[in-house]
Amino acid sequence: MKGSQVTIDHINKRFDDFVALNDVNFTIKPGEFFTLLGPSGCGKTTLLRIIAGFEFPDEGELFFDDKNVTELPPNKRFSNTVFQNYALFPHLSVYENVAFSLRLKKVDNKTVDEQVRKYIHLVELDDHIYKKPNQLSGGQRQRVAIARALINEPKVLLLDEPLSALDAKLRSNLLVELDRLHDKIGVTFIFVTHDQSEALAVSDRIAVMNHGNVLQIGTPYEIYESPATQFVAQFIGETNLFEATVVKCEEYKVAGKADIEHMVTLNVPTLGIQAQLKDDTQATKEEDKNILVTDYEHTDEGQKVAFTVRPEKIRITLEEPNVNGRKDINVFKGVVEEPVYTGFQSKFYVKLEKTGTIVKVFKQHQNYLDDGPEIQWKDTVYISWSAEDGYIVEDIDK
Repeated sequence: MKGSQVTIDHINKRFDDFVALNDVNFTIKPGEFFTLLGPSGCGKTTLLRIIAGFEFPDEGELFFDDKNVTELPPNKRFSNTVFQNYALFPHLSVYENVAFSLRLKKVDNKTVDEQVRKYIHLVELDDHIYKKPNQLSGGQRQRVAIARALINEPKVLLLDEPLSALDAKLRSNLLVELDRLHDKIGVTFIFVTHDQSEALAVSDRIAVMNHGNVLQIGTPYEIYESPATQFVAQFIGETNLFEATVVKCEEYKVAGKADIEHMVTLNVPTLGIQAQLKDDTQATKEEDKNILVTDYEHTDEGQKVAFTVRPEKIRITLEEPNVNGRKDINVFKGVVEEPVYTGFQSKFYVKLEKTGTIVKVFKQHQNYLDDGPEIQWKDTVYISWSAEDGYIVEDIDK
């Protein structure tokens, strides 16, 4: 079984005055685990239904490999859909639910039996083959639905929030099984979810959507580490986001990297002036104490941008950080307003001394003996991060 390439060619879709999809245009590679990610109403399910053939675009075309399938009904496409509500026949056994589509095609009993047992084994339900759906857990019922979809040997498997009805632990386990199944059979998976942790865990690439627009397409690493817009930065994980003005932008070459980067100096009013360290030999004038951030694109002096830094990229200490004379380390002083212990990490909400702005900081608990002094409520702390760990995510004048 091999997956198809899916090409969405400038597709638009409206429902009366509501724009569900606005000039959506990208290609999904053969055999890719591709995720459509976004909040409710962003257009991801509408796009999935168009790919499945349950809806048709107002404008644009859809291709499976080189075949235009825009006008074809669902049963004429090499795709199958797994829904979040399972859609199993309650009066039929697991065996007969999986066999149903082959029975409709009048496939001989020997072939039906071979195929049904093959796909039930693939989803690891051999011990439940003659049970009814009401005798199965939610995760097992979803696996039956996946086996029933796969037995038709589609080139594209569409998954419409298939895990949303499951509890957190079951959802996590089935997510791993989905990833294993994809690796094993090589079908193109198109997965719809509003859960960013699901998308990051299993996807080869992710399309982040909002208000009918595709805001960014990239690998989980690219989407998380280099968000293209304010929305993507805030929707994918937690982050600190501030409006800023470009003070200057200078080219510099990083050793071992082919690309030219830019060191951008930003004025961020909500952060205020950086902490003055005891061993700081740099100038202390306000204009020299702005934020530094690296970027691949040139920005112009006076340009209004959004700046973000992830909480886990920020270091928090009770003592002044030793920056060793580095000019690319941003350092601020503040007070812990709220410490939150979550087991594997602690979350700190730090109120900056100059502006009162709250900055989120996550500290991973890796080794108890190396964790340093315990940071508590109302402690005065220093927070610091490298220019490499912050990002300019959007020109807010656009």
